[in-house]
Amino acid sequence: MISLTEQWPPFGLRLETPRLILQPIQDEHISAAVQAAKSGIHPVELMPFSHPWTEAPADEFPANTARHIWRTRAEANKKKWSLQLGVWHGNDFIGCQDLGAADFETLKTVTTGSWLRQSAQGQGFGKEMRAAVLSYAFDWLNAEIAESEAAVWNGPSLGVSKSLGYELNGVFRQAWKPGEVTEVQYLRLTRDTFNRPDWVLRVVGSPETAAHLGIT
Repeated sequence: MISLTEQWPPFGLRLETPRLILQPIQDEHISAAVQAAKSGIHPVELMPFSHPWTEAPADEFPANTARHIWRTRAEANKKKWSLQLGVWHGNDFIGCQDLGAADFETLKTVTTGSWLRQSAQGQGFGKEMRAAVLSYAFDWLNAEIAESEAAVWNGPSLGVSKSLGYELNGVFRQAWKPGEVTEVQYLRLTRDTFNRPDWVLRVVGSPETAAHLGIT
């Protein structure tokens, strides 16, 4: 019998920080992800995401979440990939941290995105999980640049970026919601300017994951 990690090596990836565990979301985790997201992520009057997925009707939200996770897996290849990492604090699923790239072997550049349920916000988890994937990208995948973005009003996200060493990289007008303009701050971080945490990331399953993503 072929194991899941043999079929999809990223399932064997595990990142451990002092308080958190980050692992690719498997089907058995989708219900927990839906429950965490439905508990609330942001104020209803504000949209922090370039794709306003949290505005899906309640009866469509679970299926849309599953489709997004499945689509991300199915479309991942050596030219363009995204790891959808669930974030656990103890036994509690508290959010998701993405790490993605396009033409990584040439550009050595990754992008990140994340969300946390509101009950887990304000406790430093957002910075810790971002630091985890940055440490993984720079130290294990040999990335040279990390890019991020946030709406200009999103102080908490921008605060995490700045505390980790990101530099401002321009403001652009985007239509995150139909008919509505969002001013978006782009940010850029290098391996040398990364403000590293005072802990060491523990990583399991990286060689198999890197090989699957075409990273040498």
